[in-house]
Amino acid sequence: MTMISALRRPRLLTRAAKIGAQDYDRDRHLQRLLGYGSLPGSGAAIVQLMELEKDVNTQRQEDDAAYSLVRHLDLMIALIGEAQLYCSSRTAQFQ
Repeated sequence: MTMISALRRPRLLTRAAKIGAQDYDRDRHLQRLLGYGSLPGSGAAIVQLMELEKDVNTQRQEDDAAYSLVRHLDLMIALIGEAQLYCSSRTAQFQ
């Protein structure tokens, strides 16, 4: 969770991702981003999404022609959505 909160991304991208995370559907979004098959747990998904987002952000910073804002936004939405699911599952375990 510390790694996610330490991310520094453009404000507009972050705002759009937070809004998009309100409609996050784990089955639909993760399948598209991580590939089809069995879905990893929230913790493992966060690690995979962080790696993918890091690569896309590097493309953004380097003005790479292959950079896709839509993909970056999808990754950020999934990352925020998974973080929320992870936190809520941890909270539910301690109640």
